[in-house]
Amino acid sequence: MVEKFNVLKQVKTKLGNDIVLLGNNPSALIIGIFHGDEPQGKFLIENYINNPVQPCSALFIPCLNPDGLAAGTRTNANGVDLNRNFPAANWELTEKNEFFGGETPGSEIETQFLMDVIKEYKPKTILALHAPLKAVNYDGPAQEAARKISEIINYPAAEDIGYPTPGSFGTWAGVERGIPVITLELDDKCPAEDLIEPFRKILLSL
Repeated sequence: MVEKFNVLKQVKTKLGNDIVLLGNNPSALIIGIFHGDEPQGKFLIENYINNPVQPCSALFIPCLNPDGLAAGTRTNANGVDLNRNFPAANWELTEKNEFFGGETPGSEIETQFLMDVIKEYKPKTILALHAPLKAVNYDGPAQEAARKISEIINYPAAEDIGYPTPGSFGTWAGVERGIPVITLELDDKCPAEDLIEPFRKILLSL
């Protein structure tokens, strides 16, 4: 992995796992594993990094939540849903379940790392890989990018995911900061290997 893509930034989680930013060009930022029980993103990013066929102008965070991945949980080691922990205007203190957004917005190491990456590298487009809804959700000025991705992967594009997401990354980065943000909800019933080619085409479309 590091032989082909430079390690630009990294931090250790509460449990001592590494979160790594890889790449050479800040045109787009691709993020895997906000939620530890959605492993498809890490697989696809690492497959591309280890087998790049065509140059891709992007930065990659293969796994934003390695503690959650190791435990097989949606949340991080503090029991926080990282996609509810951003200091967006709609963040709210909620009950402590799998959607808990933390005691305060931006409280988590993982959240702070991603915010720092965006501040430092200023990506023009952001793609976050999730599962399992088979949808191309978008925030901010990302309708055209969402349309292209929808045509590639044959999932519907929608600005509204259909349920409240207080403190979400899309709201913080897309709506409030005007960065085109795509949340690609992959089909978890589809073998990850079958998503390799669509993912490569999506990267080239950004």
